[in-house]
Amino acid sequence: MLVTIFQIGLFIFCYVSVWFVISLLIKRNDIADIAWGLGFISVVIFLFITQAQTLQSSIVYLLTIIWGIRLAIHIGVRTKGKPEDFRYKKWRDEWGKYFVLRSYLQVYLLQGFFMWIISVPIIVVSMAKNQPISPFMFVGLIIWLIGFAFESIGDYQLMQFIKHKQNKSDIMQTGLWKYTRHPNYFGEVLVWWGIFIMVLPLQYGIWAIISPITISFLLLYVSGIPMLEAKYKDHQAFQDYKKRTSAFFPMVPKV
Repeated sequence: MLVTIFQIGLFIFCYVSVWFVISLLIKRNDIADIAWGLGFISVVIFLFITQAQTLQSSIVYLLTIIWGIRLAIHIGVRTKGKPEDFRYKKWRDEWGKYFVLRSYLQVYLLQGFFMWIISVPIIVVSMAKNQPISPFMFVGLIIWLIGFAFESIGDYQLMQFIKHKQNKSDIMQTGLWKYTRHPNYFGEVLVWWGIFIMVLPLQYGIWAIISPITISFLLLYVSGIPMLEAKYKDHQAFQDYKKRTSAFFPMVPKV
């Protein structure tokens, strides 16, 4: 297993390095967001070529590809014809003459490291011997489907809201966004918990828990909710929305 993990790590290192070069050519770092979903698809393709296939691995591969394609297309459509994302633009301004080096280290290599960690369930299933489908596979699939629905529907609802809203200061507060301030993040976390549960009965399956724990921590405490909501710290409408709406888990809003 360690050999395969090392191979995937080296592969991801090369993958993110290529995207870093592309970012320099087009002069925008938010392309890293598109590279994120496509990176997991690349890992799947690498494992498909280098490892024997089982029914379990085929299912996990397919789900990962579906998730990655949808996410990459969504982000690509969202950013097309628009300036660089405000988070990356802020770093570009703050990093000054060290921008190139810090972009490589703090955007691309760091993203590659997390991609490597979150890919562990995919690596585990790629190495497992074929065995009968267990109830864990069905439970994990149900959780994955719920997560994928939350992420997809949440992203679609927000995109439609932004497209048709009359005032730039308006805040999305309908649909899934009525019950959680971040249905797309909630969905993404469920996707990876679902995949973990699917591979749990396999050899080394318990080690795959590092994947959903990592993505949960990142979205809840690092690059997800905190970074995004910092943009609205002085936005009164959002602060009112924040007081009555759950940050993550869908809940009935407070009156």
